[in-house]
Amino acid sequence: MKSVEEKRVYMLLKSVIFHYHGLDEEEKNDLDKTADSLDAHEEYKWAQEFIAQDYLTSFERARDFLNDIIADYPKEKRIELINMVWQANNLKGYVTEMEATAMLKLAKDWNVQKELIELVLK
Repeated sequence: MKSVEEKRVYMLLKSVIFHYHGLDEEEKNDLDKTADSLDAHEEYKWAQEFIAQDYLTSFERARDFLNDIIADYPKEKRIELINMVWQANNLKGYVTEMEATAMLKLAKDWNVQKELIELVLK
């Protein structure tokens, strides 16, 4: 069972990456399924409101928020999170350059760039 903080991290991370280029229907469905599977509907709503506060700065604000929390996570957990976002982005069969750049920034922040590159090469 995930804590409220972990659910917020998951929902914000997925939401902000998906919104980076504009949310499409498939991505919205994936977010709905994630909220269902984690029992995280409140956290999903919170993430949507976080992004809506100022869409243009939402990625940088989310990055600051996530870095404060994820800095304390063990490396395996940081890798799991970056992997989750990579897999979710691959659902549509491709990852845009903007999404890849966003994920690389987060991986660098969390000191898991090498692991993200290994995922990409698989």
